[in-house]
Amino acid sequence: MTLEERFRRRTAPIAVIGQGYVGLPLAVEFAKVGFPVYGIDLDERKIARLRRGDSYIQDVPSRVLAPLVKQGRLKPTTDFSVLKRAAVASICVPTPLSKTKDPDMSFVVSASEQVAKYLHQDMAVILESTTYPGTTDELLLPMMEKTGLKVGKDFFLAFSPERVDPGNPVFQTKNTPKVIGGITPRCTEVVCELYRHVFDRIVRVSSTRVAEMVKLLENTFRSVNIGLVNETALLCERLGIDVWEVIDGAATKPFGFMPFYPGPGLGGHCIPIDPFYLSWKARGHGFQARFIELAGEINGSMPRHVARRVIQALNTVKKGVNGSRVLVLGIAYKPDIDDVRESPALDVIELLLEMGAKIEYADPLVPSIDYHGTRMRAVPLTPARLRAADCVVVTANHKAFDYDAIYRQARLIVDTRNAFKGRKAKKIIRL
Repeated sequence: MTLEERFRRRTAPIAVIGQGYVGLPLAVEFAKVGFPVYGIDLDERKIARLRRGDSYIQDVPSRVLAPLVKQGRLKPTTDFSVLKRAAVASICVPTPLSKTKDPDMSFVVSASEQVAKYLHQDMAVILESTTYPGTTDELLLPMMEKTGLKVGKDFFLAFSPERVDPGNPVFQTKNTPKVIGGITPRCTEVVCELYRHVFDRIVRVSSTRVAEMVKLLENTFRSVNIGLVNETALLCERLGIDVWEVIDGAATKPFGFMPFYPGPGLGGHCIPIDPFYLSWKARGHGFQARFIELAGEINGSMPRHVARRVIQALNTVKKGVNGSRVLVLGIAYKPDIDDVRESPALDVIELLLEMGAKIEYADPLVPSIDYHGTRMRAVPLTPARLRAADCVVVTANHKAFDYDAIYRQARLIVDTRNAFKGRKAKKIIRL
């Protein structure tokens, strides 16, 4: 029986390596349509929770996960030897940056070494982790072919970039178009046949390098445009113009303009990181990606701008930052999610703490954070706490916040997310 036939019958075991924001939703989608799935992760605490049917990913409700685990359709494990039985290995591990902003490929290398160890005839290997163009054919392919198996004939290798947007109520794993590029046309064909069972739309591209570049362009597009609007916000402040009104006016144009909005910086697992993969690769080819690097500089400077706005706001009421009580609303990197990865709110907090501010944060979705080795816990957003704060800083517009109440009770507000759009009171200072 061919591999494609096993896909059509949904009998081919799928191994998803990495059970985080990318891997777990993918594993669940495969299990939901009937494939036997192994969810592999080295974190024993995560695997223990998954075995109980307890999800730690907001986009995967426990009520969906638990029956799949109970029925044995999704088997969480730390044991890579299950790859012996798997027809597919999907690699969904982190690809962070080093301190020097260079790609840290250690997780991809480690996972790929495990796959190569258990690689066998008629196996498909798919890299989903965001990375630089050339990773699949320069890094993974040599590892796999050291086994003596030939790509496109004995095994199949492809890159298919993850497109996860945590908390998005409209576009999730299944209905987000899936880009696929194989090392050979046969590799692309095999992986497309697999993924058509779980994705509504498949988009074929000509190579793994094209697929890798697709992902980086998507997120670089957002980074550059956010950098542009952040710089525009800084300019509008100097000119005494309301940048939010400018954006609203420009957004009425029905063609040629897409609104982006300023904020305290970039957060999440993609946009603050992915463009640096592209600029790093460009430097290796003697090319300076100036737009990308400039956008990174501008976006990276926004937490300091927010801290400066807090200083200015406190000065208007004759207070210094040192000793002032500052309440930060929203610690997640965007509204209505529990994800704090690369959150600029953390940078804002650190800067204000360095200046001597007394910081508390309120976030109904993030009850606690590990901050420089200590645990910081969210406080309830009560009228008394709002009145006690010398300054309230809005960094995420959670729907759970009652902004009318905040407006009435807070003495001084620095609004970085336009939660108080349209209000003209002097006590609100916008970004």
